Amino acid sequence: MRNKNILTFALLALFSQAFGQGYKNPVIPGFHPDPSVCKAGDDYYLVNSSFQYFPGVPLFHSKDLVHWEQIGNCLDRPSQVDLAGANAWGGIYAPTIRYHEGTFYMITTNVSGKGNFLVHTTDPRGGWSDPVWLKQGGIDPSLYFENGKCYMVSNPDNYITLCEIDPMSGEQLSPSRKIWGGTGGRYPEGPHIYKKDGWYYLLISEGGTETGHSVTIARSAFIEGPYTPNPANPILTHACVAGQASPIQGTGHADLVEGTDGSWWMVCLAYRIMPGTHHTLGRETYLAPVRWDKGAWPVVNGNGTIAINMDVPTLPLTPSKPQPDTFEFEEEKLSPEWVYLQNPIPENYAFENGKLRLSATNTTLSDGKSPTFVALRQDQFDMDASTKVALRQAQTGDEAGITAFMDFTSHYDLFVRQEANGKQSVVLRYQLGELKHIEKEVALPDTSPVILNLKADINVYRFGYTVDGKYHELGKMNTRYLSSETAGGFTGVMLGLYAVSASPESKAFADFDYFKYQRP
Repeated sequence: MRNKNILTFALLALFSQAFGQGYKNPVIPGFHPDPSVCKAGDDYYLVNSSFQYFPGVPLFHSKDLVHWEQIGNCLDRPSQVDLAGANAWGGIYAPTIRYHEGTFYMITTNVSGKGNFLVHTTDPRGGWSDPVWLKQGGIDPSLYFENGKCYMVSNPDNYITLCEIDPMSGEQLSPSRKIWGGTGGRYPEGPHIYKKDGWYYLLISEGGTETGHSVTIARSAFIEGPYTPNPANPILTHACVAGQASPIQGTGHADLVEGTDGSWWMVCLAYRIMPGTHHTLGRETYLAPVRWDKGAWPVVNGNGTIAINMDVPTLPLTPSKPQPDTFEFEEEKLSPEWVYLQNPIPENYAFENGKLRLSATNTTLSDGKSPTFVALRQDQFDMDASTKVALRQAQTGDEAGITAFMDFTSHYDLFVRQEANGKQSVVLRYQLGELKHIEKEVALPDTSPVILNLKADINVYRFGYTVDGKYHELGKMNTRYLSSETAGGFTGVMLGLYAVSASPESKAFADFDYFKYQRP
């Protein structure tokens, strides 16, 4: 079967390269907001915001702008990022990636730390430098290189501001200069500068990262301005008649890139809505074609909207490797899509006999600190997640299991708990802001490993467990209570494995055999 799958994948790749047209949005599903993209030769690289999760700034590679593979994270060492105290409103905001004369630069903001900084590397698959800290404030910083100079733009005081910097030392070489305040929408942010046909183009987002989000653009004959706005602004938004009925909303925070064939493309964030216009999966990465005639303004996908099914010409398609539906721990390392809450305590994570071992601490999922927790992004409404867990050396009240986690104040937890009588129970608990509720507790026949099951559709999460091959449902809860509209924050639901002790003296640990994550 494995050889058949490999052959099918190879034939699909050859067919796509020869005849490929069209694709499906989002091109990177799940919590992957604020995309920025650059081209280096025939390769494309993309980064996203990561907020309170470590490692920070997921890094993707593509050959066609449609199929993306995560190859690492830019911030994977404590010396690069301190996320202490960060929550779904904090941490790492809106990175920009750029390539210039053999070096890659990633510039971003730690809003829970010291502000704007950049890191650099000559090999994006290798390690990135320690931070180079920058003076100019604001968020969403970006870089533009020209004639041996490096310019930085950001938005202090809600106004797009420009200065020249030394990207290796961080020294600011010119005074900060305000260059454009946008078209009047709130929160002008996400600036990027491009040069085409003798014009400097300044792309920004306005309207806030909700349903009123939009992308606008201005241009100038000089990088310092003055900048004249496009009369047809916004060039991308779904806050309009053409986009109001779309399942995609909140379109904004974009970046432009020229393809290897001279075509132009835009990556942007948006989210897929649920009933009631809620969203749980976070803001995702979308792709749109751009027509950019000589001396003209760019036009996004004909009418400034995007769709799930994009029936448009593409670059020659090069499909990436299929995502696994089962994560096993035989290799004794986690793939780059796994993340922790804030900076993890390394000694609490180990691999033993092909299992992931999590050492319990008395930091809970609600404490606002770094619990023993590791997670993947939920990237589809319909999914079936499960894990096999054994809780060992536990004291009364110790627990380990799986969680649908939005933030410290909003999560649904399914876990095995140690009882005072020496037995164990499986427990379903909900936390919704200040409300905490135990939905069900069921005594287990023994302390053998148990399979915990978490299933979802667009409306409901369903929770259950499997013992001796028999599935038992424990309860269900609406998805919308974990949505950004209800729980708040800028992230999306994470599917996490965790272990928590009732006291600091506990020596409990949990062994997880695997994590299965099946999508439609």
